[in-house]
Formats: sequence, C-alpha cells, structure tokens
Amino acid sequence: MDPISLEDLALLEVLQRVDQHVLLTDSDSAIRQRMVESGLISEGDYGLELTTAGIELCKSLQHRVAADAQAARIVQQREEAQSL
Repeated sequence: MDPISLEDLALLEVLQRVDQHVLLTDSDSAIRQRMVESGLISEGDYGLELTTAGIELCKSLQHRVAADAQAARIVQQREEAQSL
C-alpha cells in the first residue's frame, strides 16, 4: 500500500481548518472554490462549514493517516525483530 499523498494530506489540513472555523488565507482561494464546487464545504451562517461529503472525506483521510502510521510501526517492529 502506498502512503497517503501530499495532496491528500493538504486536503485533510484544509478540511480540518474549515471544521475548526479557522479562516482560510488568500492563497487558499483556489482550493476553497474547488471544495465549494465539489460539495465538500458550503457557506453557512457562521462562515464556511463542512458538508456531509466533506465530513465523510475528512474521516476517511484521518483513517488513512492512522492506518499509514500503524503500518509504519508494524514494519519497524518487524525490522527490529529481524535484527536481533
């Protein structure tokens, strides 16, 4: 299994910032527009908010990051066991 891509990690970061109501910067305007168009975020009463699709994608990416970390720990443990 390939590790999570940098693009997916960047997307996760932006999704988390929206969820935490952290203001996006001017450099985020292109990704913000794409996320609105793709239905991941919407303009709510209190600014940007995640849609149901955005929440699900955020959860999926978080699970992927956790799975990658777990896989890395297992590989490291195996390597350590073989070197004994």
